Amino acid sequence: MHMLRLKLLLFLIWASSPPFSSSMTQLDTLLAIRDSLDPENRVLLSWTPHSDPCSDASFEGVACNEQGLVTNISLQGKGLYGRLPDALAGLKNLTGLYLHFNALNGILPNEIATLTELSDLYLNVNNLSGDIPREIGNMSNLQVLQLCYNKFSGSIPTELGRLSKLSVVALQYNQLNSAIPASLGEVGTLARLDLSFNSLFGPIPVTLANSPKLETLDIRNNSLSGRVPPALKRLKDGFQYMNNPDLCGTGFAHLDSCKVVSSSDPVRPEPYEPADISTKDLPASIEPKPESCRSVHCKRTSKSSKIGLVFSVIGVIVASTVAGLFLILWRRRQNQKIGSSDSRHSTQVCHKSASPLVSLEYSDGWDPLAKGRSGYSQEVLESFMFNLEEVERATQSFSEVNLLGKNGFSAVYRGVLMDGSVVAIKCIAKTSCKSDEDEFLKGLKILTSLRHENVVRLRGFCCSKGRGECFLIYDSLSNGSLLQYLDVQKNSGRVLDWSTRVFIIRGIAKGICYLHRKKGSKDGIVHQSISAENILLDARYNALLADSGLHKLLEDDVVFSALKASAAMGYLPPEYTKTGRLTEKSDVYAFGVIVFQLLTGKRGMTQLNCQWVESASLKDIVDENLEGMFSESEATKLRRVALLCTLESPHLRPSMDNLVLELGDKQ
Repeated sequence: MHMLRLKLLLFLIWASSPPFSSSMTQLDTLLAIRDSLDPENRVLLSWTPHSDPCSDASFEGVACNEQGLVTNISLQGKGLYGRLPDALAGLKNLTGLYLHFNALNGILPNEIATLTELSDLYLNVNNLSGDIPREIGNMSNLQVLQLCYNKFSGSIPTELGRLSKLSVVALQYNQLNSAIPASLGEVGTLARLDLSFNSLFGPIPVTLANSPKLETLDIRNNSLSGRVPPALKRLKDGFQYMNNPDLCGTGFAHLDSCKVVSSSDPVRPEPYEPADISTKDLPASIEPKPESCRSVHCKRTSKSSKIGLVFSVIGVIVASTVAGLFLILWRRRQNQKIGSSDSRHSTQVCHKSASPLVSLEYSDGWDPLAKGRSGYSQEVLESFMFNLEEVERATQSFSEVNLLGKNGFSAVYRGVLMDGSVVAIKCIAKTSCKSDEDEFLKGLKILTSLRHENVVRLRGFCCSKGRGECFLIYDSLSNGSLLQYLDVQKNSGRVLDWSTRVFIIRGIAKGICYLHRKKGSKDGIVHQSISAENILLDARYNALLADSGLHKLLEDDVVFSALKASAAMGYLPPEYTKTGRLTEKSDVYAFGVIVFQLLTGKRGMTQLNCQWVESASLKDIVDENLEGMFSESEATKLRRVALLCTLESPHLRPSMDNLVLELGDKQ
């Protein structure tokens, strides 16, 4: 009886206690995730052990349902550099995981597959590696799988074919090395599949071509082979297949027809050589021997044939030697003639002719500036043309000493022109430029038309046949980029005074406003890449925007990849992760981040700290290197401007026209 009473008492105590245990377990799980994603605790500062992750949005990027359970983690573009932890498996109610545009490394843990409620998995644009876990096939509610722009290797799991709700699979720009699993074609909901820029091999599965809801299939830049299923014609431009040399098919603009396969050899794969191969093409070791050649006479005949063959070979060798000597002497004489008459043009492949880019080596004959093309006048463009000799002389043959920096698609060199002016020369690989000739030409005309005191001037351009690169020559500015003046020590000599900071902010605003108003461009020009690194300062600390309009020359994939750095530094607005589009209000957002950075003197000033900026005193916000030497009224205005520019809703952000007026400087 005593034992029964004790059990009853314990039950009543348990039943009347608040459900703290589950929330504490969830809190511990989130803290473990924080420690793995942000090992030095530099980003997830709001994830503390003394907060409730589901109240008052105290945990940045965490959303919960009505039951107080975490359902969403959105930490895209926060500069996270740790690893994906096994602890993620503890959030059983998670439906969305958004960790793209970071620098996460390591593998994708198998434990993530236990998140069976997860519908959206965004891990693109990181440094993840290893195999894609086959266990993902158990995530029955998965709809979007974004793993592109990483370093995943191995095979595409066939188990993805189990996912009956899967609509988007993005695996491009990895190191995958396998065939395309036919099971993907069994996913009736699949709408978009991007497998481009990997090392995939084998044929395109017929089941995939027949997938009922498939709208986009991108398999560019792989090693796929065989006949393209005719059913893929229905996708029209949604089917991208370039740079797979062994693919063939009928009715596809850039594919050769498949070669005929002999009916007597049904096991040959497609494409294959014609079946009527004559015996003269067979190696000697498998050349068929006549059935009657079994006697002594045959052997003698064979021996005499061999002797004749030896003399024939000697004759051929002598004749070839004489012909070779004659050819060498003839070529030497021709080279001497060419060298004496045209040596001064031998290194110039960007002549100021009617077709200054005609020497570009593009396999598809890409030549947007060919004479008379598209009706565009070339007089203005030709005035911007440099030749390669000038570019090489300016950079000392692209010396490493003059290399200012490089990224995934370009390198920038310091150069000195013949007139003594210092320039910055941006080298872009031809494969990064738009392949559509009209689009490239339109972009080039936009770049040459930009004229404003707060936009870096394009001096000229050149394209090299030998190097396979385009060169953009810009004015170089003596005080470098704004990035060099952030996070600096007091005695470094790079502390900007208050008036200079205000002057820089006004200049940036005017430059962006000019782009947004640009005549001749539909709806103006969206810069897309505003950052402290792309704001250059001249000798008087006048701010100029660099790379304005550059995205008009580049392929979409290159532009997307280049946005990774902007996202990591917090310059991309929150709506980009949902829409994938950049607008004028995206530039406004980036401008607001720049204002934050100049106020605080710090690089890492992103929306993470907006609440603190709004409530803290000016003394705590403004860069301590100024030692209190700033205008409180101007600082108050700039704080308000920065907060307005970085509002989550783009519709609530001001226009650049209004900002220029607000900052007290007329356009």
